[in-house]
Amino acid sequence: MCGIVGMAGQGPVNQEIYDALLLLQHRGQDSTGMATAESTGVFHIHKARGQVREAFRTRDMRALLGDIGLGHVRYATKGTASNEEEAQPFYVNAPYGIVLVHNGNLTNTRELTSELFSKDRRHLNTSSDTELLVNILGSELQSEITGPDLDPAQVFRAVTRVHERVEGSYASIALIAGYGLLAFRDPFGIRPLILGKRPAPEVPGGEPRDEWIVASESLVLENGGFEVVRDVEPGEAVFIALDGTLHAQQCAANATLAPCSFEYVYLARPDSVMNGVSVYETRLRMGERLADTVAKYTPAGSIDVVMPIPDSARPAAMQVARKLGIEYREGFYKNRYVGRTFIMPGQAVRKKSVRQKLNAMSTEFQGKNVLLVDDSIVRGTTSREIIQMARDAGATSVTFASAAPPVRFPHVYGINMPSRHELVAHGRTIPEIAEELGCDYLVYQEVDDLKAAIMEGTDLVDLDMSCFDGRYVTGTVSEEYLAWVEGSQES
Repeated sequence: MCGIVGMAGQGPVNQEIYDALLLLQHRGQDSTGMATAESTGVFHIHKARGQVREAFRTRDMRALLGDIGLGHVRYATKGTASNEEEAQPFYVNAPYGIVLVHNGNLTNTRELTSELFSKDRRHLNTSSDTELLVNILGSELQSEITGPDLDPAQVFRAVTRVHERVEGSYASIALIAGYGLLAFRDPFGIRPLILGKRPAPEVPGGEPRDEWIVASESLVLENGGFEVVRDVEPGEAVFIALDGTLHAQQCAANATLAPCSFEYVYLARPDSVMNGVSVYETRLRMGERLADTVAKYTPAGSIDVVMPIPDSARPAAMQVARKLGIEYREGFYKNRYVGRTFIMPGQAVRKKSVRQKLNAMSTEFQGKNVLLVDDSIVRGTTSREIIQMARDAGATSVTFASAAPPVRFPHVYGINMPSRHELVAHGRTIPEIAEELGCDYLVYQEVDDLKAAIMEGTDLVDLDMSCFDGRYVTGTVSEEYLAWVEGSQES
């Protein structure tokens, strides 16, 4: 899970891309990078470990010249350590020069790595699937070139063959030196990508044209004064030429929209709209449905107050309290200068960060039977620590509710939960999970209720809910692949 943005403007874009990356910081704090291009085709690239405010200095920003560019914030989806060499964007010099950023995870990396060496004659220097993707795109573009220039039809044919070769999830943005900005989305639209435009400011003596942006979340567009045009469709490619002309084409056969449900549960900011679905409204509906399940599985009178685990669980917790007619209170104060613990690299770091991130106010817990509502339970590390904090603060009993169903299966499409043995719900019943976490009662959202909460009143007909139900929408994830992923994580 990463955040990406690309912009084609009529003036310098470095500051606006920087501002967009700040807005997408919740999607990754491991590393960040930016690339811009001048009209001459010269690329300027800067990437570094850490958060956006740490990674870009004044001298870095001054060097990022050009009116077209892209940016990325990353958290590692493989392993536990941050590797600066795998920070994005990635660059290849042929054909023309391509810089690419990618949100998602490819699931046929072994086959692609072999093909790139034996057939495409291309060299990889890291284990990043983004480096794989930019080389495959480069190879397919190279095969399309028959004359001195590159036209949109050639670009779209190259993306078509990328879709034919690549499996998994990928929302991608690329700069092609001397030609423009390319954005494309996998045939299932698993990871989000949205397109926006705004009128360009008047330039003396220049031709007025629209400025374009593509980004992971709609809040980036709204903050920058862009009109939301639409989501990039599954399998679609959008090419913005240097003169500001937009070209778009469906490049995948049998494309179907099946976005990742975990975006709505946890990953996205509540003020975003993805695939026509409001994240905030979805989380309210999750709370509505969770309240019924809480009432069904907890004894009457066993809850005095409802408290959210800030921040993403707050809408659901408010609705649980409202529907059950129980007082809503804020019992945890959040330190906003500690990153999101789910995407911290490694269990030890996550455990330490929980108490740095949250402080339990004893006056809210003392002598009360509390219902804690969180967005989800993945490894259980954070939940276990929070439950103990509530007890230490004086809670008489602790009921824990997850607005998402049990995470029982690996997520292979770009979220760092690839190993079954890391998942607290894998192979355990709900009472066994409750004992493992140390709570008095444990309630999970039902799978069908989560699906209904996301899809209600929308045009969606499918969702990727693989981490909850074990059904992988691409149809290419085998047991052998899952075992290989788990083995590579442990080695």
